Amino acid sequence: MATKAEMIQAVADRAGSDKKTTEAVLAAFFDHTAEQVKAGEKVAWPGFGSFSMGERGARKGRNPQTGETIKIKKSRSLKLTTSAPMKEWLLSARKKR
Repeated sequence: MATKAEMIQAVADRAGSDKKTTEAVLAAFFDHTAEQVKAGEKVAWPGFGSFSMGERGARKGRNPQTGETIKIKKSRSLKLTTSAPMKEWLLSARKKR
């Protein structure tokens, strides 16, 4: 897994930009994406995927320490749906292993 610093350096190198500018652009991208998703919007990046709000209903679970059945409240989280080209690329990369 790449660290934040490694990602910034890699993107800066590919874009021919300095790290400070690259970090600001990436931060703005993630801030904007989070704001849009939080507002209920879907953010699409063609060829990569789309970000949206995922919802998971209330359900029963089990406390792993005691084995006791517990109620888990419904929750929301960030969801990434990969695009068809990205899925294809990921599957082909997996087959090559």
